[in-house]
Amino acid sequence: MKNIKNPSGEPQRELTGRISRELLARNCFGSLAYLAHGVPYVLPITYFYDKERNFLVSYSMEGHKIQAMREHPEVALLVYEMQDPGQWVSVQVHGRFEEVRQIDAKACLHRFTEGVRSILKSRGEDQASVIPDFSSKSETMGIPVVYRIRPTVWEGRCRERD
Repeated sequence: MKNIKNPSGEPQRELTGRISRELLARNCFGSLAYLAHGVPYVLPITYFYDKERNFLVSYSMEGHKIQAMREHPEVALLVYEMQDPGQWVSVQVHGRFEEVRQIDAKACLHRFTEGVRSILKSRGEDQASVIPDFSSKSETMGIPVVYRIRPTVWEGRCRERD
């Protein structure tokens, strides 16, 4: 980690790539930023970081977000852990949206489901409330669009109390 000059004068440190990836891997909720009609949007998503393949996996129903990412595939994801305003760690990942189809989508969705369940289980959280049963498709929900984000830039930072 190296020190960064913060405009407020408070100490911040830049995280190494390994620490940034560890932060991403132990979490499954983040804020996705994308552009639609020239306007930036930020929405919470559930994701899974596939360390072996080095991409983020998520899904969404067809709609505004998916259409926008198809038109402008450059996106960013912010993940952070905060103890209090004086002690936090974050990673921002810039990457490219890629829609996954057919058998690849099924494999990605399986990795996503198993990965998120594992993370939530390790925290003692209820997995059922977060992960829907994809095998029981509802006529009102439709089929989810599975996508991945290939990271191009990692920016990890932390702030610690002195």
